[in-house]
Amino acid sequence: QKNVLVCVTVPPKCCSVRCNLAAMMFFGFAVVYGLRVNLSVAMVAMVNGTNDQSSSNGNISIECPIPRYSWDSKTQGMLLGAFFFGYLFTQIPGGYLSGRFGGSLFLGGGVLGTAVLTLLTPLSAQLGAKWLFALRALEGFGEGVTLPAMMAMWARWAPPLERARLMTFSGAGSSFGAFVALPLTGFICRSLGWPAVFYSCGGAGCLWAVFWFILVSDEPRTHPRISDREKHYIINSIVPVLSMLFSVPVWAIIIPQMCGNWSYYTLLTSLPTYMDTVLHFDLQQNSFLSALPYLSDWLFSVGSGVLADNLLERELLSVTAVRKIFTFIGLFLPAVFLLAVGFTGCSGVLAVTFLTFSSALEGFSAAGVYINQIDIAPRYAGTLLGITNTFGMISGVLAPIVVGYLTRDVITGWRHVFWLSAGVSAFGAIFYVIFGTGKIQSWARTDEESDTDIHN
Repeated sequence: QKNVLVCVTVPPKCCSVRCNLAAMMFFGFAVVYGLRVNLSVAMVAMVNGTNDQSSSNGNISIECPIPRYSWDSKTQGMLLGAFFFGYLFTQIPGGYLSGRFGGSLFLGGGVLGTAVLTLLTPLSAQLGAKWLFALRALEGFGEGVTLPAMMAMWARWAPPLERARLMTFSGAGSSFGAFVALPLTGFICRSLGWPAVFYSCGGAGCLWAVFWFILVSDEPRTHPRISDREKHYIINSIVPVLSMLFSVPVWAIIIPQMCGNWSYYTLLTSLPTYMDTVLHFDLQQNSFLSALPYLSDWLFSVGSGVLADNLLERELLSVTAVRKIFTFIGLFLPAVFLLAVGFTGCSGVLAVTFLTFSSALEGFSAAGVYINQIDIAPRYAGTLLGITNTFGMISGVLAPIVVGYLTRDVITGWRHVFWLSAGVSAFGAIFYVIFGTGKIQSWARTDEESDTDIHN
Protein backbone atom coordinates (compact mmCIF):
# COMPACT_ATOMS: atom_id res chain seq x y z
CA GLN A 1 0.00 0.00 0.00
CA LYS A 2 2.86 2.40 0.75
CA ASN A 3 4.37 1.71 -2.68
CA VAL A 4 1.14 2.73 -4.38
CA LEU A 5 1.10 6.03 -2.49
CA VAL A 6 4.67 6.75 -3.53
CA CYS A 7 3.69 6.17 -7.15
CA VAL A 8 0.87 8.72 -7.11
CA THR A 9 2.54 11.46 -5.06
CA VAL A 10 4.95 12.48 -7.86
CA PRO A 11 4.27 16.22 -8.31
CA PRO A 12 2.75 17.14 -11.68
CA LYS A 13 4.99 18.69 -14.32
CA CYS A 14 4.40 22.27 -15.37
CA CYS A 15 2.81 21.36 -18.70
CA SER A 16 1.28 18.01 -17.70
CA VAL A 17 -2.12 17.05 -19.03
CA ARG A 18 -3.49 17.11 -15.49
CA CYS A 19 -2.33 20.67 -14.90
CA ASN A 20 -3.67 21.69 -18.31
CA LEU A 21 -7.02 20.22 -17.32
CA ALA A 22 -6.94 22.23 -14.08
CA ALA A 23 -6.16 25.39 -16.04
CA MET A 24 -9.00 24.75 -18.49
CA MET A 25 -11.40 24.17 -15.58
CA PHE A 26 -10.14 27.33 -13.86
CA PHE A 27 -10.95 29.49 -16.88
CA GLY A 28 -14.15 27.55 -17.46
CA PHE A 29 -15.46 28.33 -13.99
CA ALA A 30 -14.27 31.91 -14.36
CA VAL A 31 -16.52 32.12 -17.41
CA VAL A 32 -19.31 30.29 -15.57
CA TYR A 33 -19.36 32.79 -12.71
CA GLY A 34 -19.03 35.67 -15.11
CA LEU A 35 -22.19 34.38 -16.80
CA ARG A 36 -23.82 33.96 -13.41
CA VAL A 37 -22.94 37.32 -11.87
CA ASN A 38 -23.27 39.64 -14.87
CA LEU A 39 -26.93 40.36 -14.14
CA SER A 40 -26.11 41.46 -10.57
CA VAL A 41 -24.24 44.56 -11.77
CA ALA A 42 -26.15 45.03 -15.02
CA MET A 43 -29.37 45.12 -12.97
CA VAL A 44 -28.23 48.42 -11.47
CA ALA A 45 -27.97 49.91 -14.96
CA MET A 46 -31.13 48.20 -16.25
CA VAL A 47 -33.35 49.75 -13.58
CA ASN A 48 -31.38 52.95 -12.92
CA GLY A 49 -33.39 55.98 -13.96
CA THR A 50 -30.47 58.43 -14.00
CA ASN A 51 -28.74 59.66 -17.12
CA ASP A 52 -25.16 58.99 -16.03
CA GLN A 53 -24.72 56.33 -18.68
CA SER A 54 -26.21 58.49 -21.39
CA SER A 55 -23.88 61.35 -20.60
CA SER A 56 -20.82 59.12 -20.86
CA ASN A 57 -21.78 57.98 -24.34
CA GLY A 58 -24.06 60.41 -26.07
CA ASN A 59 -24.19 58.51 -29.35
CA ILE A 60 -25.76 55.52 -27.66
CA SER A 61 -28.42 57.53 -25.86
CA ILE A 62 -29.50 59.56 -28.91
CA GLU A 63 -29.23 57.17 -31.84
CA CYS A 64 -29.68 53.82 -30.09
CA PRO A 65 -31.54 54.37 -26.80
CA ILE A 66 -30.82 51.67 -24.23
CA PRO A 67 -34.00 50.38 -22.56
CA ARG A 68 -34.57 50.86 -18.84
CA TYR A 69 -37.09 48.96 -16.73
CA SER A 70 -39.16 49.94 -13.71
CA TRP A 71 -38.73 46.70 -11.74
CA ASP A 72 -39.31 46.98 -7.99
CA SER A 73 -37.05 45.28 -5.41
CA LYS A 74 -39.29 42.19 -5.30
CA THR A 75 -39.08 41.72 -9.07
CA GLN A 76 -35.33 42.26 -9.00
CA GLY A 77 -34.95 39.66 -6.27
CA MET A 78 -36.98 37.15 -8.29
CA LEU A 79 -34.89 37.79 -11.42
CA LEU A 80 -31.62 37.49 -9.51
CA GLY A 81 -32.77 34.22 -7.97
CA ALA A 82 -34.27 32.81 -11.18
CA PHE A 83 -30.96 31.24 -12.21
CA PHE A 84 -31.01 28.96 -9.19
CA PHE A 85 -34.51 27.66 -9.88
CA GLY A 86 -33.13 25.96 -12.97
CA TYR A 87 -29.80 25.16 -11.32
CA LEU A 88 -31.54 22.93 -8.79
CA PHE A 89 -32.89 20.41 -11.27
CA THR A 90 -29.75 19.29 -13.10
CA GLN A 91 -27.39 18.75 -10.17
CA ILE A 92 -28.21 15.09 -9.45
CA PRO A 93 -28.79 14.03 -13.09
CA GLY A 94 -25.61 15.87 -14.08
CA GLY A 95 -23.59 14.07 -11.43
CA TYR A 96 -24.95 10.65 -12.34
CA LEU A 97 -24.59 11.07 -16.10
CA SER A 98 -21.10 12.57 -15.74
CA GLY A 99 -20.00 9.63 -13.62
CA ARG A 100 -21.51 7.15 -16.05
CA PHE A 101 -20.62 8.65 -19.44
CA GLY A 102 -17.82 11.12 -18.66
CA GLY A 103 -17.83 14.72 -17.49
CA SER A 104 -16.21 16.60 -20.37
CA LEU A 105 -19.36 16.64 -22.52
CA PHE A 106 -21.55 17.86 -19.67
CA LEU A 107 -19.13 20.48 -18.37
CA GLY A 108 -18.40 21.87 -21.83
CA GLY A 109 -22.01 21.59 -22.96
CA GLY A 110 -23.30 23.24 -19.80
CA VAL A 111 -21.04 26.26 -20.27
CA LEU A 112 -21.76 26.46 -23.99
CA GLY A 113 -25.53 26.25 -23.51
CA THR A 114 -25.48 28.92 -20.80
CA ALA A 115 -23.31 31.17 -22.98
CA VAL A 116 -25.66 30.89 -25.95
CA LEU A 117 -28.66 31.70 -23.75
CA THR A 118 -26.79 34.67 -22.25
CA LEU A 119 -26.58 36.19 -25.73
CA LEU A 120 -30.40 36.29 -25.73
CA THR A 121 -30.68 38.19 -22.43
CA PRO A 122 -31.28 41.69 -23.93
CA LEU A 123 -34.04 40.31 -26.16
CA SER A 124 -35.75 38.49 -23.29
CA ALA A 125 -35.59 41.62 -21.10
CA GLN A 126 -37.36 43.60 -23.82
CA LEU A 127 -40.08 40.97 -23.96
CA GLY A 128 -40.72 41.31 -20.23
CA ALA A 129 -39.63 40.22 -16.75
CA LYS A 130 -41.34 36.83 -17.12
CA TRP A 131 -39.31 36.06 -20.24
CA LEU A 132 -36.10 37.11 -18.53
CA PHE A 133 -36.98 34.96 -15.51
CA ALA A 134 -37.53 31.95 -17.78
CA LEU A 135 -34.27 32.56 -19.64
CA ARG A 136 -32.25 32.84 -16.43
CA ALA A 137 -33.86 29.66 -15.13
CA LEU A 138 -32.86 27.89 -18.36
CA GLU A 139 -29.30 29.18 -17.94
CA GLY A 140 -29.24 27.67 -14.46
CA PHE A 141 -30.63 24.45 -15.88
CA GLY A 142 -27.72 24.24 -18.30
CA GLU A 143 -25.06 25.31 -15.83
CA GLY A 144 -26.21 22.96 -13.08
CA VAL A 145 -24.25 20.05 -14.53
CA THR A 146 -20.87 21.81 -14.46
CA LEU A 147 -19.77 21.27 -10.85
CA PRO A 148 -20.85 17.60 -10.70
CA ALA A 149 -19.08 17.06 -14.02
CA MET A 150 -15.90 18.62 -12.62
CA MET A 151 -16.02 16.33 -9.59
CA ALA A 152 -16.63 13.27 -11.77
CA MET A 153 -13.62 14.15 -13.94
CA TRP A 154 -11.30 14.72 -10.99
CA ALA A 155 -12.36 11.38 -9.55
CA ARG A 156 -10.59 9.90 -12.62
CA TRP A 157 -7.73 12.38 -12.96
CA ALA A 158 -6.58 13.55 -9.49
CA PRO A 159 -4.10 11.51 -7.39
CA PRO A 160 -5.18 11.30 -3.71
CA LEU A 161 -2.50 13.66 -2.41
CA GLU A 162 -3.12 16.22 -5.16
CA ARG A 163 -6.90 16.38 -4.95
CA ALA A 164 -7.21 19.48 -2.79
CA ARG A 165 -4.59 21.34 -4.84
CA LEU A 166 -6.07 20.52 -8.24
CA MET A 167 -9.70 20.87 -7.22
CA THR A 168 -9.35 24.11 -5.29
CA PHE A 169 -7.31 25.65 -8.11
CA SER A 170 -9.85 24.69 -10.76
CA GLY A 171 -12.79 25.64 -8.54
CA ALA A 172 -11.13 28.95 -7.61
CA GLY A 173 -11.90 30.07 -11.13
CA SER A 174 -15.37 30.90 -9.79
CA SER A 175 -14.04 33.56 -7.38
CA PHE A 176 -11.59 34.80 -9.99
CA GLY A 177 -14.46 35.05 -12.49
CA ALA A 178 -16.57 37.03 -10.04
CA PHE A 179 -13.58 39.26 -9.25
CA VAL A 180 -12.98 40.02 -12.93
CA ALA A 181 -16.61 40.10 -14.04
CA LEU A 182 -17.91 42.58 -11.48
CA PRO A 183 -15.67 45.55 -12.36
CA LEU A 184 -15.57 44.58 -16.04
CA THR A 185 -19.35 44.46 -16.13
CA GLY A 186 -19.53 47.92 -14.60
CA PHE A 187 -17.01 49.25 -17.12
CA ILE A 188 -18.90 47.73 -20.07
CA CYS A 189 -22.23 49.04 -18.77
CA ARG A 190 -20.81 52.53 -18.52
CA SER A 191 -18.94 52.45 -21.84
CA LEU A 192 -21.12 50.40 -24.19
CA GLY A 193 -24.43 49.94 -22.39
CA TRP A 194 -25.73 47.01 -20.38
CA PRO A 195 -26.70 44.80 -23.39
CA ALA A 196 -23.00 44.59 -24.33
CA VAL A 197 -22.33 42.86 -21.00
CA PHE A 198 -24.33 39.82 -22.04
CA TYR A 199 -22.93 39.75 -25.58
CA SER A 200 -19.33 39.82 -24.33
CA CYS A 201 -19.89 37.24 -21.57
CA GLY A 202 -21.78 34.93 -23.90
CA GLY A 203 -19.08 35.25 -26.57
CA ALA A 204 -16.35 34.42 -24.03
CA GLY A 205 -18.23 31.28 -23.00
CA CYS A 206 -18.59 30.10 -26.59
CA LEU A 207 -14.88 30.68 -27.26
CA TRP A 208 -13.87 28.74 -24.15
CA ALA A 209 -16.10 25.82 -25.18
CA VAL A 210 -14.27 25.49 -28.51
CA PHE A 211 -10.92 25.02 -26.75
CA TRP A 212 -12.48 22.69 -24.17
CA PHE A 213 -13.86 20.22 -26.70
CA ILE A 214 -10.56 20.22 -28.63
CA LEU A 215 -8.17 19.78 -25.69
CA VAL A 216 -9.99 17.75 -23.02
CA SER A 217 -10.81 14.06 -22.61
CA ASP A 218 -12.92 12.32 -19.98
CA GLU A 219 -10.09 10.23 -18.55
CA PRO A 220 -6.35 9.61 -18.98
CA ARG A 221 -6.94 6.39 -20.94
CA THR A 222 -8.67 8.21 -23.79
CA HIS A 223 -6.48 11.31 -23.95
CA PRO A 224 -4.51 11.42 -27.24
CA ARG A 225 -1.51 13.35 -25.86
CA ILE A 226 -0.87 11.58 -22.56
CA SER A 227 1.64 8.80 -21.84
CA ASP A 228 0.69 5.16 -22.31
CA ARG A 229 0.49 4.52 -18.56
CA GLU A 230 -3.03 3.44 -17.84
CA LYS A 231 -5.15 4.37 -14.88
CA HIS A 232 -8.03 2.48 -13.42
CA TYR A 233 -11.32 3.43 -14.96
CA ILE A 234 -14.15 3.55 -12.44
CA ILE A 235 -17.64 2.84 -13.67
CA ASN A 236 -20.38 3.81 -11.27
CA SER A 237 -23.12 1.61 -12.65
CA ILE A 238 -24.92 1.25 -9.32
CA VAL A 239 -25.12 4.25 -7.02
CA PRO A 240 -26.07 3.48 -3.38
CA VAL A 241 -28.57 6.33 -3.15
CA LEU A 242 -30.30 5.12 0.03
CA SER A 243 -26.99 4.58 1.79
CA MET A 244 -25.96 8.09 0.79
CA LEU A 245 -29.16 9.71 1.99
CA PHE A 246 -29.03 7.93 5.36
CA SER A 247 -25.32 8.61 5.81
CA VAL A 248 -24.50 11.12 8.55
CA PRO A 249 -21.25 12.23 6.84
CA VAL A 250 -23.25 13.05 3.70
CA TRP A 251 -25.60 15.28 5.67
CA ALA A 252 -22.53 16.74 7.36
CA ILE A 253 -21.64 18.01 3.88
CA ILE A 254 -25.16 19.02 2.81
CA ILE A 255 -26.04 21.19 5.82
CA PRO A 256 -22.79 23.21 6.00
CA GLN A 257 -22.78 23.62 2.22
CA MET A 258 -26.29 25.07 2.37
CA CYS A 259 -25.18 27.38 5.17
CA GLY A 260 -22.02 28.50 3.40
CA ASN A 261 -23.90 29.04 0.14
CA TRP A 262 -26.45 31.24 1.90
CA SER A 263 -23.92 33.95 2.71
CA TYR A 264 -21.97 33.42 -0.54
CA TYR A 265 -24.98 33.85 -2.81
CA THR A 266 -26.42 36.63 -0.69
CA LEU A 267 -23.30 38.64 -1.49
CA LEU A 268 -22.93 37.38 -5.06
CA THR A 269 -26.43 38.38 -6.11
CA SER A 270 -27.15 41.36 -3.85
CA LEU A 271 -23.85 43.05 -2.98
CA PRO A 272 -24.04 45.56 -5.88
CA THR A 273 -27.53 46.56 -4.71
CA TYR A 274 -26.24 47.06 -1.14
CA MET A 275 -23.38 49.19 -2.45
CA ASP A 276 -25.90 51.29 -4.38
CA THR A 277 -28.78 51.72 -1.91
CA VAL A 278 -26.92 51.86 1.43
CA LEU A 279 -23.35 52.97 0.71
CA HIS A 280 -24.35 55.13 -2.30
CA PHE A 281 -21.35 54.29 -4.50
CA ASP A 282 -21.63 55.19 -8.17
CA LEU A 283 -21.73 52.42 -10.77
CA GLN A 284 -17.97 52.32 -11.36
CA GLN A 285 -17.12 52.31 -7.64
CA ASN A 286 -19.92 49.83 -7.04
CA SER A 287 -18.66 47.25 -9.52
CA PHE A 288 -15.01 47.57 -8.40
CA LEU A 289 -15.66 47.42 -4.65
CA SER A 290 -18.15 44.56 -5.09
CA ALA A 291 -15.32 42.59 -6.68
CA LEU A 292 -12.80 43.03 -3.85
CA PRO A 293 -14.25 40.29 -1.61
CA TYR A 294 -13.95 37.81 -4.48
CA LEU A 295 -10.32 38.72 -5.10
CA SER A 296 -9.57 37.80 -1.50
CA ASP A 297 -11.74 34.68 -1.76
CA TRP A 298 -9.91 33.57 -4.89
CA LEU A 299 -6.45 34.05 -3.39
CA PHE A 300 -7.25 32.37 -0.09
CA SER A 301 -9.07 29.44 -1.70
CA VAL A 302 -6.05 28.62 -3.87
CA GLY A 303 -3.71 29.02 -0.91
CA SER A 304 -5.91 26.83 1.27
CA GLY A 305 -5.60 23.96 -1.21
CA VAL A 306 -1.81 24.11 -1.17
CA LEU A 307 -1.73 24.37 2.63
CA ALA A 308 -4.17 21.48 3.10
CA ASP A 309 -2.17 19.18 0.82
CA ASN A 310 1.08 20.12 2.58
CA LEU A 311 -0.41 19.19 5.95
CA LEU A 312 -1.46 15.82 4.56
CA GLU A 313 1.81 15.16 2.74
CA ARG A 314 3.80 15.80 5.92
CA GLU A 315 1.32 13.65 7.89
CA LEU A 316 0.86 16.43 10.43
CA LEU A 317 -2.93 16.00 10.49
CA SER A 318 -5.47 13.46 9.32
CA VAL A 319 -7.84 14.15 6.43
CA THR A 320 -10.70 14.52 8.90
CA ALA A 321 -8.80 17.07 11.00
CA VAL A 322 -7.78 19.09 7.94
CA ARG A 323 -11.32 19.22 6.56
CA LYS A 324 -12.80 20.22 9.94
CA ILE A 325 -10.22 22.93 10.65
CA PHE A 326 -10.51 24.48 7.20
CA THR A 327 -14.31 24.33 7.28
CA PHE A 328 -14.46 25.98 10.70
CA ILE A 329 -12.13 28.75 9.58
CA GLY A 330 -14.07 29.14 6.33
CA LEU A 331 -17.57 29.30 7.84
CA PHE A 332 -17.41 30.44 11.46
CA LEU A 333 -14.83 33.23 11.24
CA PRO A 334 -16.53 34.87 8.20
CA ALA A 335 -19.72 34.91 10.27
CA VAL A 336 -17.99 37.16 12.80
CA PHE A 337 -17.20 39.75 10.11
CA LEU A 338 -20.68 39.48 8.58
CA LEU A 339 -22.09 40.19 12.02
CA ALA A 340 -19.84 43.24 12.22
CA VAL A 341 -21.07 44.53 8.84
CA GLY A 342 -24.52 44.91 10.36
CA PHE A 343 -23.15 47.53 12.76
CA THR A 344 -21.31 49.63 10.18
CA GLY A 345 -24.35 51.64 9.12
CA CYS A 346 -23.42 53.81 6.13
CA SER A 347 -19.64 53.58 6.60
CA GLY A 348 -18.42 52.35 3.24
CA VAL A 349 -14.81 51.81 4.38
CA LEU A 350 -15.76 49.58 7.32
CA ALA A 351 -18.38 47.67 5.36
CA VAL A 352 -16.06 46.87 2.44
CA THR A 353 -13.22 45.97 4.83
CA PHE A 354 -15.34 43.55 6.86
CA LEU A 355 -16.86 42.00 3.72
CA THR A 356 -13.39 41.50 2.24
CA PHE A 357 -12.09 39.83 5.41
CA SER A 358 -15.19 37.65 5.54
CA SER A 359 -14.78 36.47 1.95
CA ALA A 360 -11.03 35.92 2.39
CA LEU A 361 -11.57 33.59 5.34
CA GLU A 362 -14.41 31.90 3.50
CA GLY A 363 -11.81 30.76 0.95
CA PHE A 364 -10.50 28.25 3.51
CA SER A 365 -13.70 26.23 3.19
CA ALA A 366 -12.68 25.41 -0.40
CA ALA A 367 -10.23 22.87 1.06
CA GLY A 368 -12.78 21.77 3.67
CA VAL A 369 -16.38 20.72 3.29
CA TYR A 370 -16.60 21.71 -0.39
CA ILE A 371 -14.29 18.87 -1.50
CA ASN A 372 -15.26 16.39 1.22
CA GLN A 373 -17.35 14.34 -1.23
CA ILE A 374 -14.25 12.86 -2.85
CA ASP A 375 -12.86 11.93 0.59
CA ILE A 376 -15.81 9.91 1.83
CA ALA A 377 -16.88 8.42 -1.53
CA PRO A 378 -14.29 8.66 -4.36
CA ARG A 379 -16.22 6.20 -6.54
CA TYR A 380 -19.40 8.27 -6.42
CA ALA A 381 -17.90 11.73 -6.11
CA GLY A 382 -19.75 13.16 -9.12
CA THR A 383 -23.15 11.85 -8.06
CA LEU A 384 -22.58 12.83 -4.44
CA LEU A 385 -21.61 16.37 -5.40
CA GLY A 386 -24.78 16.56 -7.48
CA ILE A 387 -26.83 15.63 -4.41
CA THR A 388 -25.04 17.96 -2.00
CA ASN A 389 -24.96 20.84 -4.46
CA THR A 390 -28.67 20.44 -5.19
CA PHE A 391 -29.42 21.05 -1.54
CA GLY A 392 -26.82 23.81 -1.51
CA MET A 393 -28.54 25.63 -4.34
CA ILE A 394 -31.71 25.96 -2.26
CA SER A 395 -29.83 28.81 -0.60
CA GLY A 396 -29.20 30.32 -4.03
CA VAL A 397 -32.93 30.32 -4.71
CA LEU A 398 -34.06 31.63 -1.34
CA ALA A 399 -31.31 34.11 -0.41
CA PRO A 400 -32.05 36.78 -3.07
CA ILE A 401 -35.78 36.51 -2.41
CA VAL A 402 -35.30 36.89 1.35
CA VAL A 403 -33.00 39.86 0.73
CA GLY A 404 -35.67 41.45 -1.45
CA TYR A 405 -38.26 41.15 1.32
CA LEU A 406 -35.98 42.17 4.20
CA THR A 407 -34.57 45.26 2.50
CA ARG A 408 -37.84 47.07 2.04
CA ASP A 409 -36.65 48.98 5.15
CA VAL A 410 -33.20 49.78 3.79
CA ILE A 411 -30.82 50.27 6.76
CA THR A 412 -32.54 47.94 9.24
CA GLY A 413 -33.28 45.43 6.51
CA TRP A 414 -29.66 45.09 5.37
CA ARG A 415 -28.55 44.74 8.99
CA HIS A 416 -30.90 41.78 9.33
CA VAL A 417 -29.58 40.35 6.04
CA PHE A 418 -26.01 40.26 7.35
CA TRP A 419 -27.00 38.98 10.78
CA LEU A 420 -29.04 36.18 9.24
CA SER A 421 -26.13 35.20 6.97
CA ALA A 422 -23.74 35.21 9.94
CA GLY A 423 -25.99 32.97 12.02
CA VAL A 424 -26.56 30.49 9.22
CA SER A 425 -22.84 30.30 8.41
CA ALA A 426 -21.84 29.78 12.05
CA PHE A 427 -24.38 26.99 12.44
CA GLY A 428 -22.94 25.22 9.39
CA ALA A 429 -19.42 25.38 10.85
CA ILE A 430 -20.49 23.88 14.17
CA PHE A 431 -22.55 21.16 12.46
CA TYR A 432 -19.59 20.03 10.33
CA VAL A 433 -17.13 20.03 13.24
CA ILE A 434 -19.46 17.68 15.13
CA PHE A 435 -20.51 15.30 12.36
CA GLY A 436 -17.98 15.65 9.50
CA THR A 437 -15.33 13.07 8.57
CA GLY A 438 -12.66 12.45 5.96
CA LYS A 439 -12.83 8.65 6.02
CA ILE A 440 -14.12 6.58 3.10
CA GLN A 441 -17.57 5.24 3.97
CA SER A 442 -18.34 1.52 3.88
CA TRP A 443 -20.92 1.92 1.10
CA ALA A 444 -18.33 3.64 -1.09
CA ARG A 445 -15.53 1.07 -0.80
CA THR A 446 -14.44 -1.12 -3.69
CA ASP A 447 -14.00 -4.86 -3.20
CA GLU A 448 -10.21 -4.39 -3.26
CA GLU A 449 -10.37 -1.73 -0.54
CA SER A 450 -12.61 -3.93 1.60
CA ASP A 451 -10.25 -6.90 1.21
CA THR A 452 -7.27 -4.69 2.13
CA ASP A 453 -9.03 -3.56 5.32
CA ILE A 454 -9.78 -7.17 6.25
CA HIS A 455 -6.15 -8.25 5.78
CA ASN A 456 -4.87 -5.21 7.65
